[in-house]
Amino acid sequence: MKILIVFAHPEQKSFNGAMFDTTIETLRKSGHQVKTSDLYEMNFNPVSNRHNFTTVQDHSYLKLGLEEIYATKHNGFINTIADEQEKLEWCDLMIWQFPLWWSSVPAILKGWVDRVFASGKIYGGGHIPFVSGKFIGKKALLSITTGSPAAYYVPTGNYGDIEGILRPVHRGMLEYLGFSLLTPQVNYSVAHLSDQDRKDLLENWSNRLENLFDEKQINGGRY
Repeated sequence: MKILIVFAHPEQKSFNGAMFDTTIETLRKSGHQVKTSDLYEMNFNPVSNRHNFTTVQDHSYLKLGLEEIYATKHNGFINTIADEQEKLEWCDLMIWQFPLWWSSVPAILKGWVDRVFASGKIYGGGHIPFVSGKFIGKKALLSITTGSPAAYYVPTGNYGDIEGILRPVHRGMLEYLGFSLLTPQVNYSVAHLSDQDRKDLLENWSNRLENLFDEKQINGGRY
């Protein structure tokens, strides 16, 4: 299988970095093809504006959706964006590895979505959201760490249930494009765990990765 791993953490030696490295190592040992987008290492610019394009449809007024459609028709995305779009089209499975910040994805990852998920190229163009998105048949998996314990992420917890927190990503970004979802990998309160606990989590993750394509999909709108 062809797998894209998108990594969004500024410290390579973090637990997120260890998860990222474990993912690459395990999947390649299992015979899968792996490509990566290490957003901080790439110094990926999350700001979406005219610098997304080498083409211009309307010089007087910027409407990103219309410029994206125009760029799709005229091969007008800058190389940074075009390369990421090519990875999306290439993969059978996409894994995002990131820390949950303020109940959402880090800004650099949201910016990656804003710039790469372009109208005409990644959605639209005759594809119906949630029904016949461009990436029907592909799978996506969120691998997340939190700073707070699991008890905070239930319906009666401080932040509410983790499913609700992830719904805008699962439903509004991934299923919108046609991706089928796998159960998210959520490692809670990792900064407060022992070294052995973190080693156990990495081993469990590696074991899961070896059988990932046998898992059933979930519904991002309601689990």
